[in-house]
Amino acid sequence: MLTVHLVFLVLFVGTTAFFTGLSLLNLRYGAAMLEREREWVEDRLDLEDTDRVVAYQRAKTRLGAVQTWATVALFLLVLYSGALAAVGEGLEALGYGPVPTGVAFFVGVTVALQLFSVPFDLYDTFVLEERFDFNEQTPGLFAKDLVLGTVISATFVVALAGGVLWFIAAAPTYWPVAALALYAAFSLVMLVVYPRVIAPLFNDFEHVESGELRAAVERVFDRAGFSCDGIYVMDASRRSSHSNAYFVGFGRTKRVVLFDTLVEQMELPEIEAVLAHELAHWKRGHIWKGFGAGLVRVGAILVILWYLLSAPWLYEMFALPETAYLGLAVGALWIQPLAKLSRPLENRLSLAHEREADAFATDVMGDGEPLIDGLCRLTSENLSNPFPHPWYATFHYTHPPIPDRIRYIQNLREDRAGETSPPGASGAD
Repeated sequence: MLTVHLVFLVLFVGTTAFFTGLSLLNLRYGAAMLEREREWVEDRLDLEDTDRVVAYQRAKTRLGAVQTWATVALFLLVLYSGALAAVGEGLEALGYGPVPTGVAFFVGVTVALQLFSVPFDLYDTFVLEERFDFNEQTPGLFAKDLVLGTVISATFVVALAGGVLWFIAAAPTYWPVAALALYAAFSLVMLVVYPRVIAPLFNDFEHVESGELRAAVERVFDRAGFSCDGIYVMDASRRSSHSNAYFVGFGRTKRVVLFDTLVEQMELPEIEAVLAHELAHWKRGHIWKGFGAGLVRVGAILVILWYLLSAPWLYEMFALPETAYLGLAVGALWIQPLAKLSRPLENRLSLAHEREADAFATDVMGDGEPLIDGLCRLTSENLSNPFPHPWYATFHYTHPPIPDRIRYIQNLREDRAGETSPPGASGAD
């Protein structure tokens, strides 16, 4: 059993240490590159205060590391102090059966972790983001989001955990297949429910019916051969000055959402180019390809959990009652490091999709410059690190780094060869 504990600690703690070291390496690399390529950054990204980018990235990295290690310490304390075993024995003594008991356990874990993260979220929102002029959220809105988010998360846990635990009890041999079907159905339902039911609980969405913005959006739709009446501007500025845009849904539920901060910060051609990029994910089938890849990933996780739940040593490690919900909880801690280490495999597909979307947007616009300008503006406005360390990008980046994207877009059009070339920065693919 000592060997099992050593392997677990190497995976759980060692992986955390690896990614923490990678974050620090990325921070130093990005700062050095920003200093070395200061002239290009000022010219191309229109970002004069590179020190502010470094300071923001440093603050976010440190906070993330502190929260990560605090969470790791919490898990280890609960496991090795016997607290988890005590909770399990107490719940089993109630005699409500594996499904209701397991659902109550996972809801409790969800609420506990949410509360544990509150001090970090408060510091991130009202100290860190405030310091860099991003925060627009009031304490009242923060509290509302916290309560509402916790309730929604607990509701999802009831549905998913209840279904999986019922499958385990009813079909112990084939439950991963049923659980995968449940995940697929839930994901498809969420594509419809999230934009229409959940998102409006947090933000207001103004339908764009007329004006220059509507005309610009329709121009993109015409060029891309796309139709959608659901074009909305979201009041993201209620919480933050960060900007973005996204596309969600399928069929008649398709919806294009632009942050009001993005609309305010960008010129119309830039908005068109960013929108064309988002539409590419639908036109090129990236949503369904990503959905399929997600099923493969979740299927593999379920198979590993299926094996772990039948392994006596999983429960003996921490003297736990042999019940499915505790096996799932501890099994997830074994799988998490493996999932993190396999991210490069997942990211490759996303990186390919992003390049294809950039190419699509360039074709739709007839020129890559509006998209380049839009990407550069997003980078500068959000104080993003344009120069991630190659190893960090390999594990964390689902989009190519900005210099790589600029170079790729420029190479799509040979007649753009005379423009300022971005500095070298190896991509994650």
